[in-house]
Amino acid sequence: MAKPRVDSAEGHAAVAAVLAGSSERTDIASAVRYLLQLMGDATPGHTVELRVPPFGAIQCVEGPEHTRGTPPNVVEMDSATWIALATGSLSWAEAYDAGKISASGVRSDLSSQLPLAQW
Repeated sequence: MAKPRVDSAEGHAAVAAVLAGSSERTDIASAVRYLLQLMGDATPGHTVELRVPPFGAIQCVEGPEHTRGTPPNVVEMDSATWIALATGSLSWAEAYDAGKISASGVRSDLSSQLPLAQW
């Protein structure tokens, strides 16, 4: 069964709330899931697993597909880093150099896919 999609209006509102300073767990969760959804739409595929615990994970980026176990390309970060990267307030290089991103695998550099949008 496919995961339910985050409504666009709800997703935009959650992202706007978090960018305005909300620390409500529901706002953060909705913002993360919505931005992951946008990433999956923009870069479909199964080569990279993008994880933002505890709120969500997607597979994205075209290329070789894995079917079992840990994928060869994994990117993981906290929710604040993901929201900042996806909305353009933090660059991939800044986040990676600061140790805010854990990335393994030859296709794990997502800098060319981010930001998703300017907010």
